[in-house]
Amino acid sequence: MFSVLTRLFHALATMAAMALIAFSLLHLLGDPVENMAGQEVSVEDKERLREAFGLNASVPERFASFVLALVQGDLGRSLQYRRPIADLFAERVPATVELVLVAAIVSIVVGTLLGVWAAAKPDNFLSRLVLTGSVVGVSLPTFATGTLLIYLFAVAVPIFPAFGRGETVDIWGWQTGLLTRSGLMALVLPGATLGLFQLGIVLRLMRAEMLDVLRANFVLFARARGLPERSVVLVHALRSAMLPVVTVAGINLAGLVAYSLITETVFQWPGLGLLFIDAVQFADVPLLAAYMVFVAFVFVTINLAVDLAYRFIDPRIRAGQTMQPG
Repeated sequence: MFSVLTRLFHALATMAAMALIAFSLLHLLGDPVENMAGQEVSVEDKERLREAFGLNASVPERFASFVLALVQGDLGRSLQYRRPIADLFAERVPATVELVLVAAIVSIVVGTLLGVWAAAKPDNFLSRLVLTGSVVGVSLPTFATGTLLIYLFAVAVPIFPAFGRGETVDIWGWQTGLLTRSGLMALVLPGATLGLFQLGIVLRLMRAEMLDVLRANFVLFARARGLPERSVVLVHALRSAMLPVVTVAGINLAGLVAYSLITETVFQWPGLGLLFIDAVQFADVPLLAAYMVFVAFVFVTINLAVDLAYRFIDPRIRAGQTMQPG
């Protein structure tokens, strides 16, 4: 319990630090009223706006109000779109979540399975070919991978669309493309682009961990007992090899959200990443600050979930909290 509370405290401290950075970006690097009102608004109207937004208060009071607004889901108002940022995020989050979901399946699930297979058959020709391909996937930058996939599968052989999200349907306020053919087709190329880089990392890490575990004494004992090789690999070895992979997979999953902006830009995918690029081009400081806080929240939440998952993957971690060696 103490360990869980410690991790929770670290997560809250990280979010507080990110909130301070976002507050500094908003309030200390320029006048928010000048950014919102422009030059055509009179001095008296600007003073009324400062009073209405609480900008005449002290810096600690303004920071406390800023944090309270974040906790209540108030992310501010976009200068570019003249709308609440929370509404913009609500419209763009489904696209990014579905893109990250497909990329996670490509990178984590496929990478893990290929890594296990490559470790179980290290001398197989196809295994070596897969390893070579993973090096290529890791080496190519995301924009180059996306451009290459667009040329191959949208221009040379027009199978998938080169940009856009396709048709979507509304499910309880969630605009999803997973239930339409054009939506699924539109997901293939950006999902593969975003996931291929992470796939190579997961694959090679999973293979290395499995090779170490397969040489361990308990695996040799399991084989000596006459257990089927599939049971030895998938039941005994896989669970022990999963702990570092879960760590990397968790970090990569958060990274997929943060770095999806490159993929979304290449494929004009209407998600949070493309919204961030638009905010940079327009110098929409409130939107940039809100995006920073949101990405930090995603990183903190996923890392906290990974830390807690250790307790279920490896019982030795739970035992190590109450038992001392010797």
